[in-house]
Amino acid sequence: MRKKVTVVGAGNVGATTAHWLAAAELADVVLIDIVDGIPEGKGLDLLEAMPIAKRDVDVLGTQKYEDTANSDIAIITAGVPRKPGMSRDDLLNINYKIMSDVVGKVVKYSPHCILIVVSNPLDAMAQAAFKQSGFPRQRVIGMAGVLDSARFRAFIAKELDVSVENVTAFVLGGHGDTMVPLARYSTVAGIPLPELMSAETIQRLVQRTRDGGAEIVKFLKTGSAFFAPSAAAVEMAEAILKDKKKILPCAAYLDGEYGIQGLFVGVPCKLGTQGIEQIVQIKLLPEEQAALEKSAGAVKELVAVIGV
Repeated sequence: MRKKVTVVGAGNVGATTAHWLAAAELADVVLIDIVDGIPEGKGLDLLEAMPIAKRDVDVLGTQKYEDTANSDIAIITAGVPRKPGMSRDDLLNINYKIMSDVVGKVVKYSPHCILIVVSNPLDAMAQAAFKQSGFPRQRVIGMAGVLDSARFRAFIAKELDVSVENVTAFVLGGHGDTMVPLARYSTVAGIPLPELMSAETIQRLVQRTRDGGAEIVKFLKTGSAFFAPSAAAVEMAEAILKDKKKILPCAAYLDGEYGIQGLFVGVPCKLGTQGIEQIVQIKLLPEEQAALEKSAGAVKELVAVIGV
């Protein structure tokens, strides 16, 4: 029997997530939204593309949570996107209400699934999903670090004129202005980044990574990024569905790791069929630890506002 993945939210991020999933033949896909006709239309369109793509997967667009029953993974993209001048934090209260509603419905029909949260503000929404679901912490994961690391990798590859396949990068912390890109753990063909570019260049790329989402919002004017965020969520889903034991930077609920208690913060995680199978603890320099704790503090402020 094929695996089943539900994508909650049929906007740009959700529909593109469904596309990546189906194109990779990872699982049957259910695309669900409350907007009449949108999930049905996009789901049918994607289903009709499968013969051309030569992919044997079923795609269903629906407004009924009954259709999501027994999903292996639920990727939650539902929420209001950012508009120019709007921070992720501005989205907090409205998206918290949406998250609480959809998680309850997903869990009702798929009590054994793994949740991948994409909605912003990411870390706070992952915390909300964790509390609402009642799931163990390994089965609620926030998508942030994979996206932020991909942006950092893209900028490094462009700067050095090398293949993106040669570039690895680590970004820790919350998804936003306080994220912590770690240059000394970032490499090009195994060569540490500080050996290939100046500290000033690294800092410029770090800042562009922090501003990555806002830069795209500024260009689009009426929406936010969706190709890279959806690809990041699908990389996480693939690691889980295929039990790859792949180490990826994810927002995970920390219970003392890195000296942080009771918060979702981006850290290296090993992903497999159980979800987060290990939180990998790396040694941080004092300034890196301080930056991570500052990032965690920003997350703590948000979760205090919504009481989770």
